[in-house]
Amino acid sequence: MSEQRMPPFHLAIAVDDLARADRFYHGLLGCPHGRRSDTWIDYDFFGHQLVAHLSPEDCAGAGTNDVDGHDVPARHFGVVIPPADWRVLADMLEAAGADFIIEPNIRFKGEPGEQGTFFIRDPAGNALEFKCFEDMAQLFAT
Repeated sequence: MSEQRMPPFHLAIAVDDLARADRFYHGLLGCPHGRRSDTWIDYDFFGHQLVAHLSPEDCAGAGTNDVDGHDVPARHFGVVIPPADWRVLADMLEAAGADFIIEPNIRFKGEPGEQGTFFIRDPAGNALEFKCFEDMAQLFAT
């Protein structure tokens, strides 16, 4: 049996300004462009399809939940990347002066599901989480 790769997800998000969204997703995060129009832009978001739709009325903040001592945005999305890539991305965002919601840290240290994590917001207020696991078998650990 051949190795099965996880299929990419498709996620559409609301943004209030396509030019600012593009500076963030393409310019800062380095996500390659896909198709685009006057009201949306496709991005290759770490191998997944992310579509930023111009919809200012849908850009509103979300509540938070306590997770391991941090106020985690209840509505967020992100990716799990290898630890070395996670550190490079965290360092790059720190050097760029990114406004972290939650600074890079290790969550659940010494427990099942130990992971590196940090949160940032895009210019429209969408919360993004970037995670890594030293042991990917811990992704769904209980």
